[in-house]
Amino acid sequence: MKTIGVLFGGKSVEHEVSVITGVQVMENLSKDYCVVPIYVKKDGQWLGGESLKDFKSFKNQDFSQAYPVYFKAGIPSLFHLQRQKGGLLKGDQLVEEERKIDCIINALHGTNGEDGSMQGLLEQWSVAYTGCQVPGSVLGMDKVLMKERFSHCGIQQVAYTWFKARDWKENRDQVMEKIEKIGYPLMVKPSTLGSSIGISKVKEEKDLEAAVDLALSYDKKVVIEHAVDHLRELNISVLGANGSYDLSPIEEPKSINDLLTFDEKYIHSNNKAGGKTSGKGGRNIVVPEEKVLEAIHTMARSAMDAIDGAGVVRIDFMMEGDQVYLNEINTQPGSMAFYLWEEAGLSFKDLLDRIIDIAEEKKRERDQIIYSYESNLFQRSGFGSKL
Repeated sequence: MKTIGVLFGGKSVEHEVSVITGVQVMENLSKDYCVVPIYVKKDGQWLGGESLKDFKSFKNQDFSQAYPVYFKAGIPSLFHLQRQKGGLLKGDQLVEEERKIDCIINALHGTNGEDGSMQGLLEQWSVAYTGCQVPGSVLGMDKVLMKERFSHCGIQQVAYTWFKARDWKENRDQVMEKIEKIGYPLMVKPSTLGSSIGISKVKEEKDLEAAVDLALSYDKKVVIEHAVDHLRELNISVLGANGSYDLSPIEEPKSINDLLTFDEKYIHSNNKAGGKTSGKGGRNIVVPEEKVLEAIHTMARSAMDAIDGAGVVRIDFMMEGDQVYLNEINTQPGSMAFYLWEEAGLSFKDLLDRIIDIAEEKKRERDQIIYSYESNLFQRSGFGSKL
């Protein structure tokens, strides 16, 4: 029986969203697996224990039955210290317990879990893990890098610019010139956040400063985009790796606002962990006309190739008239975008099986790479303590 660690929580403003995803994953994994919860608290501490499979532990913030866990680089196992009672002549002792991990399902969202940092840590751990690897995770999380990469690959996007906090403080006139070339209305976004956090739609210049300040409170880089009028948002999920991809049906989220808000995505859907939470607003599966469908499919595959993506992702598109623009790729979609795959006849359980298979294949690929070079440099050189 394979042991699957489910990693969720995290040091991120998307912590709660990740908890929902993690609990959903644990409830839907095949009974053929031994499931090990790994909860990352907001302070970065890792906890384990069976109580973490129950959403009530998080709702009540009761972690009394959980215990600290840790790993050792190069050993694909999870460790914790277990108190062992001693006899009459010997006191209690702490004994290290080890549990081998075959694969990690990464259910973290946002900073420190989706941005390549955790992926690098998992590679040092020498364990298979789901989702994109380090480069794809970095590109998928940082909107500036993502947009530059997609532009290089010829993928159609709306007009945009970006700047750093330092630029806004020291060279605001130059920044304003770049923004004015795009023209109002605008979307103002932190570069490295998801779930619509810190995003504003700006229709007039008088509202720009407050929107930029909000974005800069979450990040040190800001992306400014042309805001599409009469927007239609179309989302698709892609499953696979190495150029072999399956594409889900397409959804058109519905919003009562100018942009889909955090509350619409996660609160007003009136769902709960373990249920059918989609991580998006009102679900509405659509079949676009042939030309639009072909454009979305082509750009979705190109985007996955551009970041060397793996596992399951969600890609968001925007339509203005008959023009289709790629908005962004989400390499760690809420609830693993299972709701889109169910529409294609793939159950949540089977989706998780697929992403585990992909994770193990990517691990085999990494294991074939040579990481050392036998140069005998120490014996051949005359270097002392000073180089």
